[in-house]
Amino acid sequence: MIKAGIIGGSGYTGGELIRILLHHPHATIDFVFSTTRAGKKISSAHPDLIGETEMEFTGEVNLHVDVVFLCLGHGNSTKFLNENNFSANTKIIDLSNDFRLAKDAVFNGREFVYGLPETNKEKIKKAKYIANPGCFATAVQLALLPLAKAGKLGNPVHINAITGSTGAGVSLAATSHFSWRTNNVSWYKPFTHQHLGEIEESLHALQSNTGELYFLPNRGNFTRGIFVTAYTHYNGSEAEANKLYKDFYADAVFTHVSDDPISLKQVVNTNQCHIHLHKHNNTLLITSAEDNLLKGASGQAVQNMNLMFGFEESTGLYLKSGVF
Repeated sequence: MIKAGIIGGSGYTGGELIRILLHHPHATIDFVFSTTRAGKKISSAHPDLIGETEMEFTGEVNLHVDVVFLCLGHGNSTKFLNENNFSANTKIIDLSNDFRLAKDAVFNGREFVYGLPETNKEKIKKAKYIANPGCFATAVQLALLPLAKAGKLGNPVHINAITGSTGAGVSLAATSHFSWRTNNVSWYKPFTHQHLGEIEESLHALQSNTGELYFLPNRGNFTRGIFVTAYTHYNGSEAEANKLYKDFYADAVFTHVSDDPISLKQVVNTNQCHIHLHKHNNTLLITSAEDNLLKGASGQAVQNMNLMFGFEESTGLYLKSGVF
């Protein structure tokens, strides 16, 4: 059994990590650190865990755990690692955007590997430090990477993606309050979202001359999940595109290409990403869907942990959606 620590355990991603790791056959939770809830039961922040654990949040950090997950706000992981010198044997999986870009990947002598298993599996297996991809970035990359691999992403790509309210975190803001969010849809950060950088780096690693990405993120009036529709010029047939995608994801444990149109509910509460293709004249429409807290965050983090420690990639991640 490996010992895991969670930093920032009172938020949404921390709660999902606890839920997964409590039932992981090869891992045990050593501590869950929180600056705001130390000494309180974990179930006080995550009532879905009542009866699952009697653990309490702690203000103490064990610097010698086998793996630590950083579930902190963007920009806070660097500060935390400067203040807490983990053992050289401790593997680190960071869920913020602090180390995702190539220019930020080396920090205090640690080299972070970008943790997208569908493209970086072999590097992840050998890594000690992982930069977990962003939620939007995961869904968009999985929608476009097969085209880049085939050199067919040279034209502009228009991307519309809608996310649930959990993507904004637990802290209340004007645009996450129930009375504003419910029965409402709005866009934010049009064409400038912070996940664009990591998306472009992954695509350029496969095709240097990709077309411009026009990315429009939207806030949805639901709690979890991301639904992406992207379209671009494509000369081949729909059948050829489907073969290209299915070949690319042939060995992917959690990314699957559907012959039928997909919907968000079929992936919520799972570590799955589902993809569907539709051709209209010379335009290819790519749809992808994932749970922003699981495949877009905590589930993918555990998937990376499994690869780093030599466990079966899907261990602890057989999760069932509720379609009805």
